Amino acid sequence: MLIMIGGLALFLYGMYLMGEGLSGASGGRLERILERLTDSPAKAVLTGAGVTAVIQSSSAATVMVVGLVDSGILRLEQAAGIIMGANIGTTVTSWILGLSGLEADTPLLRMLQPTYFSSVLGLAGVMLLLGKKSKKYKNAASVLVGFSVLIFGMDTMSRAVSPFASSPEFARVFAAFSHPLFGLLAGMAVTALLQSSSASVGILQALCAAGTMNYGMAIPIIMGQNIGTCATALLSAAGAGRNAKRAALIHLYFNVIGTVLFMTIFYVVHAIKPFAFLTRTADGMGIALIHSVFNIAATAVLLPFSRELVGLACLTTGRGKKRSDFGTPFWEEV
Repeated sequence: MLIMIGGLALFLYGMYLMGEGLSGASGGRLERILERLTDSPAKAVLTGAGVTAVIQSSSAATVMVVGLVDSGILRLEQAAGIIMGANIGTTVTSWILGLSGLEADTPLLRMLQPTYFSSVLGLAGVMLLLGKKSKKYKNAASVLVGFSVLIFGMDTMSRAVSPFASSPEFARVFAAFSHPLFGLLAGMAVTALLQSSSASVGILQALCAAGTMNYGMAIPIIMGQNIGTCATALLSAAGAGRNAKRAALIHLYFNVIGTVLFMTIFYVVHAIKPFAFLTRTADGMGIALIHSVFNIAATAVLLPFSRELVGLACLTTGRGKKRSDFGTPFWEEV
């Protein structure tokens, strides 16, 4: 357990280093990009997905959006599209980590595994850090070293939990996750505690790599992780203005409604025609696929109802007297 905690610490620190390096390299331009590239629903979603894929954190992207809404730079409906895109962009990390689960039958496949090429990137980052004094090179070094540390932490967690796969006590603990509600709550709690869905998904992938989880256990946890990641935005909006709170609530409502719709449809269909794959042992790539499919499907379904999400958030906090407080559609001239 201590080794797993150490691996988790490295994983989180690697994510922090990557985010710091990428943010520093952007030179504060991310905010201006968000302001300019949100004049249509599709652009807003693509912008949110792109920025989140770059900074490797939907929580950071959403907190940034909350700040921009609070300052009046973005309207609520612009923020809604970016937030939906952020949920898609955060799945990039799970795909990268999922590569660790590839079968290394050939030298080419072995080289594609992050545990192999991340060592080279880490060495390159350290050489840049020691050899170059320029801030630009130091930011690039932070990205490379951060990625290497992140993957090493992931591998450490995976190796730490693998002996537990044959433990009856450990199996009984995870048997509780066979109930969808318990799995959902577990995913919410862990992600809210870590304030990072990427980190939480990484832990789940580590458990799957050890052979301790099947898809029936993993799917509700993934759904809960999408709700738990809203905690960071809600905390950031606690002392902000009314519109900032609304932006955070849009994030929460999007994930809650998407999760309820997905789980209702999924388990109703499962009751009619059971899914055989739910009893199979989950792997990293399968987790990444489920994570991506859910967020893309939720965005496709709820994006046409972005005004309704804004209205629900406004209703929760109390409607403003001005139409602009409610949120003017960004496809109209104002």
